[in-house]
Amino acid sequence: MYQRGPAVRPPIGIAFDGDLGNRIDAILAVAMLNGFTAKTEARRISLSVSRPSLTSAQIADVVAGFYRGRPAGAATGGVGAITEGMLGMPEGGPAVTSDKPVLATTLEKKSADGSPVYTSAITGLVGTAESAVLIRNLLLAQHDGNAAIVLAGPATGVVRLLDLYRSGPQIAAKCKQLVVAAGSFPSGAPDATIKADIAAAKKLFAEWTTPIVAVGSEVGDALPYPGASIEKDFAWAPVHPVVDAYRAARPMPYDAPAPALAAVLYAVHPDDGYFKLSDAGTITVLDDGRTRFTPGAEGKHRYLIADPALKEKVLAVYTAMVSAPPAPRPGRGRAGAV
Repeated sequence: MYQRGPAVRPPIGIAFDGDLGNRIDAILAVAMLNGFTAKTEARRISLSVSRPSLTSAQIADVVAGFYRGRPAGAATGGVGAITEGMLGMPEGGPAVTSDKPVLATTLEKKSADGSPVYTSAITGLVGTAESAVLIRNLLLAQHDGNAAIVLAGPATGVVRLLDLYRSGPQIAAKCKQLVVAAGSFPSGAPDATIKADIAAAKKLFAEWTTPIVAVGSEVGDALPYPGASIEKDFAWAPVHPVVDAYRAARPMPYDAPAPALAAVLYAVHPDDGYFKLSDAGTITVLDDGRTRFTPGAEGKHRYLIADPALKEKVLAVYTAMVSAPPAPRPGRGRAGAV
């Protein structure tokens, strides 16, 4: 009698939550996840914005739509099918509709006939999902220990996972680690991302149930995304939202500090030696937005350290993955693995 063999575990699933209206490295990180998806090294299981901003959600929707992939992790029914394609945004008050995030001009680009180049399907709050619920639902659809969360923005939405029913055991079972692109280590200046919601950041580092790896601004500065890649590596696409967002972020040419890219690369390939890791310890968020690392063998926190000897190797991965064309859609007969 034929017996089905054990299920093959798919590549690690990444739930990405970022400040996609203000941080160009968060936009680049979504592109990087597309590159890893194309190489079947990872899957983007959910995408959410870190602020209650419809403009930011629209930017994220345009970028996600360009890559056409499966932003949610399942297509065979159940939790994954319900939330597939949804974009997360933290709720708890009216969504900001008149805000002007740094990258908002990306949506204002016009074609030769005056029509918008980029159009988002999100026109109101109903077009988004509560980010904590979205992430929780997609985590539940993963094999145990085969997911990670990458946060590249305020902790506003991600920290709310801790308040969902039975979230602690669920996060611990499904999520290998949380990688946070914020702070400065071992200690440094106040961080704008932390300052955007200090209370949420304090709670996140104090109560999160899995290991946390932080990627500070010093790593982003040491390993910036090369602006020259924007000019030469995207020639295959005459119109590209990541290219337009990069140009909108600041006057060209510039190399963009990119802690979010380091966070994604580490989340996907934690054991491949792209970075050094600090000893174990505890990260504390101070009232002025600074982060402080206290070494201690019992701590669940570490931070990444850029290795100057590996800079060219890491940047080569950055440019190859970020500039990759959209990953092909999985065939309907193969889309169910989560």
